[in-house]
Amino acid sequence: MRQLLLITALLLGINVGANAVALAPEFTLHKIDSGQPGPTVLVIGGIQGDEPGGFHAASMLVTNYQTTTGAIWVVPNLNFSSIINRSRGLNGDMNRKFKQVGEDDPDYRAVSRIKALIRDPQIDFIFNLHDGSGFYRPTREDKMHSPNRWGQSVIIDQEIIDTSNFANVGDLSRRVIKQVNKNLLKDEHIYHLHNTYTHQGNEDMEKTLTYYAINNGKAAVGIEASKSLPTHERVYYHLQVMEALLSELGVGFKRDFKLQSKIVKRHIDNDIHIAIADRLMLDVAGARKQIRFVPLQQDALSKFIANNPLVAITPKKGGYRVSYGNRRMTILDPQYVDYAQPLSSIKMEIDGQQREVPLGSIVQVENNFNVSPLEGYRVNVIGWRKKGLKNESGVTITQNKIARRFSVDRKGKLFRVELYHGDRFSGMVLVKFATTVAQLSSKNNG
Repeated sequence: MRQLLLITALLLGINVGANAVALAPEFTLHKIDSGQPGPTVLVIGGIQGDEPGGFHAASMLVTNYQTTTGAIWVVPNLNFSSIINRSRGLNGDMNRKFKQVGEDDPDYRAVSRIKALIRDPQIDFIFNLHDGSGFYRPTREDKMHSPNRWGQSVIIDQEIIDTSNFANVGDLSRRVIKQVNKNLLKDEHIYHLHNTYTHQGNEDMEKTLTYYAINNGKAAVGIEASKSLPTHERVYYHLQVMEALLSELGVGFKRDFKLQSKIVKRHIDNDIHIAIADRLMLDVAGARKQIRFVPLQQDALSKFIANNPLVAITPKKGGYRVSYGNRRMTILDPQYVDYAQPLSSIKMEIDGQQREVPLGSIVQVENNFNVSPLEGYRVNVIGWRKKGLKNESGVTITQNKIARRFSVDRKGKLFRVELYHGDRFSGMVLVKFATTVAQLSSKNNG
């Protein structure tokens, strides 16, 4: 369910140009509503920006899940500026600002917004996703397996909450943990219940999001995966815990993948697409450190579309950095142009077969392609040149004739085909060859 998500307010107030000033990207809310009766659960990821298991798991709820009863509301990127800057908290620990936060604190707006969302009468239960150190154990086994660790645990502030819905979070969490522990990748990864007894005077935990929630009549738990695990395994466990919790709460759901750690890794590593101004689309998974000569109109980045809510575009040294969670995917080096009215599609011959290709799409190519001439339009295949030829339509182009350094991706498989009406940019198609440049060279020399 990799639908494109409209991401707005990520470049708030930016006038794209030399004097642009970026404001912090704001968190987004995504509602997965079945339209059928049932509880509404709020899932929050990224309150601490250095915990990718939590925010990637929340993001996968948005991109890969649907509900069949009840609803899941997801904020996958609460502390978005800290996420893209790989910081626990650029302005201090946001999860210690729910008892008190000053209006002069840069996190004030985000904390106030999420507080209002927590108090929303429609919300019945809240999951706050974290990655914690080591492996929590009720009794000490060694330094990394002890009561002082947080990983692989479900956190509650107290056994019983004063709320009309799901008050007994202790027993509910034990049932969930029992279910999750049937699906461990290793025995070391066993989950435990961690009660912080916040209401008994735990001053540090009194400042947290979950304690704010229960003091406002909402059931809430923290879900911790271990920082000792790779990101995709943390995401796997977050999803296991959330699915068990959703089932206990009576929220029906379905997903479009098999819940295995290797499949989770493929989902979080691949197919990260951005589209700009309805005409320019890039797959930035595996992208080069810099993509040069990107045709941008002066105001094009005031709004963009991504297929993942963890994507942000921010100014960086005369260009624009594309971030995906903690990952810095690429730098867009702009070539400023005016935009013409976009075309809906073009005709291409791909491996000998005629096709109508929508602009903004990726086409798979085995051997060669040819863009059919279109009156009034010029084709520019980035990285392909023939002396004296300004319009590259009507020419059969093979991969070995395109300079690899102009590929979008590091492997040299993905290339841009751009269309212009005069000097005005009309749109583009990405062609993706079946083999890498290295494989092609090996085959040709074999």
